[in-house]
Amino acid sequence: MAISEFTDSLPMLLYRASDAVMPRFRRIFNEFGITEQQWRILRVLADEQSLPMRDISRYCLIPAPSLVGIVDRLEKSGLVRRRVSPSDRRRVLVSLSDNGKALHRRLGPEITAAYTRLMQSLGPRRCIDLTSALSALIDCLDNQEANDSGVPAGR
Repeated sequence: MAISEFTDSLPMLLYRASDAVMPRFRRIFNEFGITEQQWRILRVLADEQSLPMRDISRYCLIPAPSLVGIVDRLEKSGLVRRRVSPSDRRRVLVSLSDNGKALHRRLGPEITAAYTRLMQSLGPRRCIDLTSALSALIDCLDNQEANDSGVPAGR
């Protein structure tokens, strides 16, 4: 395989796209003293009252062993709290603390503005095409994996 084929391969294009997009957001995260992974957790918890660790792992694409440490740090920073589920004591539920909600409210508009600028630079048609293509890729590969493994798609 020639170098140009390698750099234009789908995995490399996806890595390069992420490297082009994420600095716009990481700058904001750095200003507020949080990481990209911490923001994903805060963001998903802002939409829910509380979630089990398993669901946070799935929604935020953070492996469970890594998630434990990240949630530990968020809890130590006073941004989230954990409690045992009243219906199943084996499940730990995580929710935003008042400080976490306040941070989300302060950060949200800046993230939205960065996202808006990114979408404006691409243009509406490209945004729709890109998100549709990426969603189709994910669905196709999830379905293929489910067919190959017998595990339902979407895990």
